[in-house]
Amino acid sequence: MTKYATDVRIKLNNGLEIPAQGLGTVPPDGHPEAVKDQVLAAVKAGYRHIDTAWYYGSEKYIGQALQELFKEGVVKREDLWITTKVWPSYWHSPEKSLDTSLKDLQIDYVDCFLQHWPVCLHGGADGTPAEPRNDQGGLDYDDDPVTGTKFIDVYHTLEDILDNTNKVKSIGISNYSIPKLKQLLPKVKKHVPVVNQFEYHCQLPQKDLTDLCKKHNIVVIAYSPVGGPGAPVLKLPLVKKLAEKYDVSVNEIANAYHILEGRVSIPRSSNLERIKTTTKLPPLTSEELKELYEVGEANPTRYTNDEWGFGLGFRWWKGDVLSKEFD
Repeated sequence: MTKYATDVRIKLNNGLEIPAQGLGTVPPDGHPEAVKDQVLAAVKAGYRHIDTAWYYGSEKYIGQALQELFKEGVVKREDLWITTKVWPSYWHSPEKSLDTSLKDLQIDYVDCFLQHWPVCLHGGADGTPAEPRNDQGGLDYDDDPVTGTKFIDVYHTLEDILDNTNKVKSIGISNYSIPKLKQLLPKVKKHVPVVNQFEYHCQLPQKDLTDLCKKHNIVVIAYSPVGGPGAPVLKLPLVKKLAEKYDVSVNEIANAYHILEGRVSIPRSSNLERIKTTTKLPPLTSEELKELYEVGEANPTRYTNDEWGFGLGFRWWKGDVLSKEFD
């Protein structure tokens, strides 16, 4: 009997269950409107998890898709898990960011609200510019990305939103490294993050970070499960071999690598047919999962090396001249 990744749920530390396979909604370059059809295709194929963010610029198109799906009776709002995020340039007004997202998404609440990065950028009242620059052309920070602690205040605001409104069901974090997570956890007021979302695939070994998350009952969400542009993970000989063995696509192997280990996978694709057909969950063995992990141990590669990740203490972050400590 075929098992489907879209049917799997993972329990969070607040008792809610998150669908183990979601749709990432970072839009194709210059075409945020294309995300509408991606969401329609995914939900009709069985996806029940949509991962988005204010920064992506695609939320109003997701909102249009959701309204179509609701009106057609494909799903009800409560059938879906929808996540959005507050961007670093909006660090001073997380609830305002959330309200903007809710308006664009045309919904009353999100299932999870994440802090997108543990840094604070100098954005205006409306969060713009999203990537503010100083006179030297570097990012304009409101707090030092290495030694600053304002990112903890942002998380506290998320806790307040959870406690004092009906706009979110749970809160979490994204792109938190080991050093940043160790800074945050002792300062949490009441709600330990339910998830930590970061780049993860079999070319990027991060057992130390996932073990720390597991110790605190924080579910890991893997973005870029197929790697960077060109989907390099799908070209790996071992991934191809396993896809052939289990008669599934290479994409389904990449997702299974996470889901079978209790992680959430949020692939994204502009190919609507691929979205519709990447739903099976091949039964990889523990030995095969270990072999996939060892691919990254032999040659660790990170594909997302954004400038706002400098100083966070992630390993193998190209160009990061700020991080001093990798523990």
